[in-house]
Amino acid sequence: MQTVVERELEMQLVLSPERSIPVPVRLAYRTVDPYAVHIVFHVGSDTPVNWTFARELLVEGVFRPCGNGDVRIWPTKVNGRSVICIALSSPDGDALLEAPSSPVSAWLERALRVVPPGTEHEQLSMDDGLSRLLAPAAGDEAWLRDPCAGQDDTPDASA
Repeated sequence: MQTVVERELEMQLVLSPERSIPVPVRLAYRTVDPYAVHIVFHVGSDTPVNWTFARELLVEGVFRPCGNGDVRIWPTKVNGRSVICIALSSPDGDALLEAPSSPVSAWLERALRVVPPGTEHEQLSMDDGLSRLLAPAAGDEAWLRDPCAGQDDTPDASA
């Protein structure tokens, strides 16, 4: 059974040190994808922008700067309020977002209660998946049969 932990909130898209705009966001954690968190940005277009990255990256980023590459996360204070900065980089461009710490942390705690750290692998059902993958399928008998069975490899004495 899949469990989904979601939270809608507003982040600030930083355009410059003096200017930012609000962006509605949905945070999602799904037990069918236990190592990842999903963020959907509603940026005023027909298609929302989706980002998926490691849950552990967000867990660490709530406390200290982390990440290198496409996703970097760090805690800070802006105008006296605690925020989590999320820097995203892609071939289409870069974005810096500020998320309010309290609702992100509360959502993350809920996700961690659903699947505690270190137990993510239990959600994957790897043994069941491998059994289905390796189970013989219809028509496999032809491939598994010995092609030389019933043939006599000894030279013909009458030749």
